[in-house]
Amino acid sequence: MADVDDSWEKFLHPETLKGNLVIIGLFISAFEIFREAVVSKPKTFFSNGFDEDGLILDDKYKEEVLSKSKRKLTASLLWFQEMGAITGDDIEAYHSIRKHRNDVTHEIVRFVSDADSNFDPEMFQRLFALLDKIEKWWFQNFEMAINPEIYPDSVDVDEVVAGPVWSLQLMLDIALGNEPEEGYYYEQYHKHT
Repeated sequence: MADVDDSWEKFLHPETLKGNLVIIGLFISAFEIFREAVVSKPKTFFSNGFDEDGLILDDKYKEEVLSKSKRKLTASLLWFQEMGAITGDDIEAYHSIRKHRNDVTHEIVRFVSDADSNFDPEMFQRLFALLDKIEKWWFQNFEMAINPEIYPDSVDVDEVVAGPVWSLQLMLDIALGNEPEEGYYYEQYHKHT
């Protein structure tokens, strides 16, 4: 157990505080990207077109997805499990990720000031891996299955990087300074606009 001085050191050190706030903010953002990607796919699957309010959802969406849980995200994950995209272990991993997300979101002051309370970077990795797994399954079993003629026969699903995964990786690279050089993506964008 850390002493009070360790906690003050953690909280008052500018780089440590900034780093903790950045990584927690990124994790919360990543969770929201994950939520949107996972919830939107079953909706797309059970849609019957669009109207002025967006997707028109078939009643089967309520029966086959929303009936699985009060929470849309959990219900969607259970649907993906039923479809064979993820496993029971993946659902357990999600619950651990969600718990950590709730902890850091609702107790952010503790995570930036208490030397004994630290963000768990493994949760970030597990969230990223689960999103990637779902996105690759969706690409192979939905997108490629609907329009196989637009994809070359040599498509390696393991090499596919889906939009939400790409967006998340780009966000992490920029925020954490993992670009080839600082401002690289920004400069490339402006070179081509």
